[in-house]
Amino acid sequence: MSYKQEWMDVLPQAFHQWLDGRRVDDVECIIADLAGTARGKAMPARKFARADAMYLPTSIFYQTINGEYVDLENMPDQWTESDLVLTPDFSAATAVPWSADVTLQVMHDVRNQDGSLNQMTPRNVLKRVLEEYTKQGWQPVVAPEIEFYLTAPNVDPNLPVEPPIGRTGRQGIARQAYSMSAVEEYGPVIDDIYDFAEASGFEIDTIIQEGGAGQIEINLQHGDPVHLADQVFFYKRLIREAAMRNKCFATFMAKPMEEQPGSAMHIHQSVISLANGQNIFNDENDQPSELFYGFVAGQQQLIPNVLCMLAPYVNSYRRFRRDDSAPINLEWGIDNRTTGIRIPLSNTKGRRVENRVVGMDCNPYLAIAASLACGLIGMLEKHKPRECYTSDAYSLPQDIPRDLTRALDLFSDCPQLENLLGPEFCSLYRAVKTQEVDAYLQVISPWEREHLLLNV
Repeated sequence: MSYKQEWMDVLPQAFHQWLDGRRVDDVECIIADLAGTARGKAMPARKFARADAMYLPTSIFYQTINGEYVDLENMPDQWTESDLVLTPDFSAATAVPWSADVTLQVMHDVRNQDGSLNQMTPRNVLKRVLEEYTKQGWQPVVAPEIEFYLTAPNVDPNLPVEPPIGRTGRQGIARQAYSMSAVEEYGPVIDDIYDFAEASGFEIDTIIQEGGAGQIEINLQHGDPVHLADQVFFYKRLIREAAMRNKCFATFMAKPMEEQPGSAMHIHQSVISLANGQNIFNDENDQPSELFYGFVAGQQQLIPNVLCMLAPYVNSYRRFRRDDSAPINLEWGIDNRTTGIRIPLSNTKGRRVENRVVGMDCNPYLAIAASLACGLIGMLEKHKPRECYTSDAYSLPQDIPRDLTRALDLFSDCPQLENLLGPEFCSLYRAVKTQEVDAYLQVISPWEREHLLLNV
């Protein structure tokens, strides 16, 4: 494998526009780990141009969010830390506009030494699911929504997270959804996000103030799932940098503040035919097709089995509270934001299914892969959904698992999903998440000290 001297010629046009004739100083060769954070190597551009190969050890996928490593069953050579081969995907290359030097970041494909795609890599898990769609002559289309909080800097984990101070000198307040003045309160951060996104070649559909204090939502244009997952990955990085440039933090925790609503990554999903480009969720009379109902049913029936990929941390389950802007069950409804599965208002060409369960703390590659896998099984097996729900779904019982332990039990209970996502990946993911739960249970919380220390 050779990067060749002509690598500059195949970079996206947006990067060349941002470059504006300048010389590239540095290149960041990156991949997304299980948590969805950037791992990789940085080097001078001249070294990148003449590199013959790039490698990273397999152990980067064995690490938990708290820095520990898992021991995997049935993998006797785990700790030899053999190398994975990285191949640049220049279509997923963007500027690093916050860097002091002129810097390019390039997402890389991860392969085994025999040339096959590595099955532990989140981006490859998504590609694996998309291959199954291609076999059916279908192409999924997705549009994620990114919710996050701007917060005051929090350097002591023992202290609660607080909203930042805005331009008025006052702390942000909650329940200001869609307020333009609330968005303007953090204008410098928003301006930097826009500038960084433009330099990266990303088009923001809309940006709004959400219901929480300092909570922002960015809607992305619909498109190819891998491309959109790449965008979410890059957006998380650039949003954090824009916030720190303005002396605040950006957090993608599902529930960073007790009295504020959680942050979601709603995924709008549709599927088109590769043969004619038509939305397969419509029948010949422009009515919802059987495939549409199968996709909805797959979401209803199978999301509990992949919830640990959509809500991957112990904190994730604090978001699912009755009457608190997050679903508590998997009813489906037309233009009904109380249901876990919403069908937005649209013309027939734009008929789509919105998964409202996904938390913003997810790895975007894995969340999109898991959601699409549920829909695919529902279509192929001709599942039938429950009746469309037209009332307040918060009045119904909660049927979403209440904690990560239960979600992991369900993750081990669906062979169809394991085959789609890959047995090697599922084994790794289960081990990592189980160890994270065990680590969490070693910590004594302030609630326990407050209510149990002298009362039990």
